[in-house]
Amino acid sequence: MRSLALLSSVLLVSASAASAQSASPSRIHLVPHRAVYDLSLTRSTGSRGIESASGRIAMDFGGDACDGYTLKFRQVTVLDGTETGSRTLDVRTITFESGDGASMKFKSESSMGGDPTDNVDGEAQIQADGKLSVRLKGTKNDGFSAGGHPIFPTEHLKRLIEAGEAGANTLSIKVFDGSDGGNKVYDTLALIGRRIEGTAGDALEEPARQDALAGSARWPVKISYFNVANGDQTPAYTISFDLYENGVSRALKLDYGDFALRGDLKSLEVSPAASACQR
Repeated sequence: MRSLALLSSVLLVSASAASAQSASPSRIHLVPHRAVYDLSLTRSTGSRGIESASGRIAMDFGGDACDGYTLKFRQVTVLDGTETGSRTLDVRTITFESGDGASMKFKSESSMGGDPTDNVDGEAQIQADGKLSVRLKGTKNDGFSAGGHPIFPTEHLKRLIEAGEAGANTLSIKVFDGSDGGNKVYDTLALIGRRIEGTAGDALEEPARQDALAGSARWPVKISYFNVANGDQTPAYTISFDLYENGVSRALKLDYGDFALRGDLKSLEVSPAASACQR
């Protein structure tokens, strides 16, 4: 069940082989927004015996490339099964990323049935040579370092949008998002579908029909996350969604192998992007 705590990265993703500090300035302008997604079970197989699932994701994304980016995220998921009964997972995450993608502060709290399961408070830096350095507070394992030019979630998001705009259909990179104890780097492989203009395509939820998105292009994206430390060839989990060029996401699908969840966009408040910041 720990893998469900990784869902804060669902809404912040991307790819590139360069370090954040050596990358050219991004042309992507992410809009501050608040979004709510309702969760439901779409598939259940294997030994976990999940018969139904419900829940909600609420997130508040803000900031810009000059002042940095903030994310407040909460997910509550209720899973019901004949053998395990009802289980409620509550995950809360707060992150701050510098506008240049070189540093990140992260704090998360999670509980299962009201009992704490995984609390993390830490800071991460990407050095000039692309090496990641992580410091965790209040734990026996006070941190770690990793090579391979990993990047943080918001930088990941920007580069994924840039790849979509360039017509690329695959991207891969190492990503650190502070989840799952704050001590893992994930290899990611992203598959990017064809560009969709405005409101074209499948019927959109009412929140996605507002003026803030009506003129924005989007891409169907599917990303697989692999455990770098274990060298796994099978992804720990896979996420799919429609990604808009301004950073908003809809049509979430979260696949954990034994079961899969769907996230429908239920409400969306979009604020204008900052115009003074040109980084």
